Amino acid sequence: MKFISQLNKLRLLYNFFLFLALINIFFSTGNSHAKTFSINDVEISTPFEINFNKNNIIDSGFEKAFNELILSIVQSKDQIKLKNTSINQIKGMIETFSITEEKFIDEIYYLNLNVSFNKKYILDLLESKNIFPSLPLKKNFLFIPVFVDQNTNQVLMFSESKLYSSWNLDNKKYNLLNYILPTQDLDDFSAIKENINNLETYDFKQIINKYNLDDYIIMIVFKNNNKIRVFSKIFFKNQNNLKNLNFNEVNFYNEKEMQKFIDNLKLVYEDFWKSQNEINTSVKLSLRISINNSNNIKINKFEKILSDMDLIYNFHIYKFNNKNNFYKVIFNGSPDKFLEVMRDQNYDFEIKNKIWVLNDKS
Repeated sequence: MKFISQLNKLRLLYNFFLFLALINIFFSTGNSHAKTFSINDVEISTPFEINFNKNNIIDSGFEKAFNELILSIVQSKDQIKLKNTSINQIKGMIETFSITEEKFIDEIYYLNLNVSFNKKYILDLLESKNIFPSLPLKKNFLFIPVFVDQNTNQVLMFSESKLYSSWNLDNKKYNLLNYILPTQDLDDFSAIKENINNLETYDFKQIINKYNLDDYIIMIVFKNNNKIRVFSKIFFKNQNNLKNLNFNEVNFYNEKEMQKFIDNLKLVYEDFWKSQNEINTSVKLSLRISINNSNNIKINKFEKILSDMDLIYNFHIYKFNNKNNFYKVIFNGSPDKFLEVMRDQNYDFEIKNKIWVLNDKS
């Protein structure tokens, strides 16, 4: 009888732990893809006419949201490959959407949408087109624009330069870079004028050291008769990246020409930034991760980090016991890269029998 009583107690204990494990599964991810790509505040307007069709307008909003997403995660050289993506394909990749506002004003219908795209479907589409997307990460750069008229041997900076005053006038929603322009300082201007003949090698430290920014872009526009040459020094992660670009004559006093010139340069800098944050979707590293399931808060936090991480292709719990949950994680990158991004989240692992065990101290 004593043996049977102990056996019953063990069964109850096992059932209790099984119940806890099931709670962990059913009230957390269970089977989850990484987070969606969200595009918010998509604005559509159209005249209210006899053939007015709200569904068609919403479809236009979906197309606009998709194009905005592509502009933010795909380099310009590959964007044309997605130009003919059908509305049915786009709608098939939408996870959720919501209408945040709609109104009629003077017989014009206005619609605002928030659209979330299934990240896995988007990445699968891009991979099928042989496109490596980029992480949609925002970034601040100190931006120092200098204009040199080689015909008159003059330097224009700050408010004297149309480049300076116009650079941030027409920022696009899908742009990832935020340009921090230096404040006007006569000493800085004098130092640059003194170095007019060696600006490409001048270090600009007098300006750079005033700002708490590790990364910067120095852009020098040389105008010689009808020829425009742009020398750019992009300093990122303690490395200089040099670019030389040539343009046909630009009328810097014509607003449209000036804005087109600026947009072309911003495209170059956006492409550089995307190249630094590329997701290699052809690499799908399969990881098996074990985490102690005694702490629901810890589990939920871990799963949220996986969900929010753009380099995670997908993840799910493939088994559990009374002590641990076991996750299968598909990661777009190398093991070292996974460890790097997880260290940034204060997670540490040790490998035991091909299982990545989350350190209990993490």
